[in-house]
Amino acid sequence: MPPQHSHDDYVKSVEMMRREKDYFFKEDHESPIPHALRAKFEGLAYYPPDPKYRVRARLVKDPNPQKVVLATSKGVPRDMVRYGVFEFEIDGTKQRLAAYKSLPQPGHHHEDESLFMPFRDATSGKGTYGAARYLDIEELPTDEYVIDFNLAYNPYCAYSEDYVCPFPPRENWLSIPIRAGEKNFPLKA
Repeated sequence: MPPQHSHDDYVKSVEMMRREKDYFFKEDHESPIPHALRAKFEGLAYYPPDPKYRVRARLVKDPNPQKVVLATSKGVPRDMVRYGVFEFEIDGTKQRLAAYKSLPQPGHHHEDESLFMPFRDATSGKGTYGAARYLDIEELPTDEYVIDFNLAYNPYCAYSEDYVCPFPPRENWLSIPIRAGEKNFPLKA
């Protein structure tokens, strides 16, 4: 059993990341929060950090990654590459989520090193943003990962209609509730 202080340190680090995000959303000119709402904005709503939603996962890479097109909030297709599938278990239930990588933009020669996992779950539209939540996971040289749903976040289109946000494909709709990460945006325009 890991020492208790490591759990406390983990909770503190998640809470610190959340405070930094709240500060950015309230104060930064790049914030997705509409200017009219920023004076009332007191922070995003989150589930308390829960180690149960920090799970070991195995990445099964697609042997021949295919280009896929994800639907978006404004109907502008988003080209991605389906990189593989994460297999994991929560509460004794086996789950799978596909992971995607951005296609390199014309003129850019660096590859995105993170894996993108848009997902819906049984809380979507009932406590969390209805369209999707996202996870970004740093690509590792191994197939063993830790997926931390406490870091699940809303796409920018949850705060403002000015953004274009990809929707998760049907294969990334989980039947179980993920009561971790960001909840619905507490303010409305």
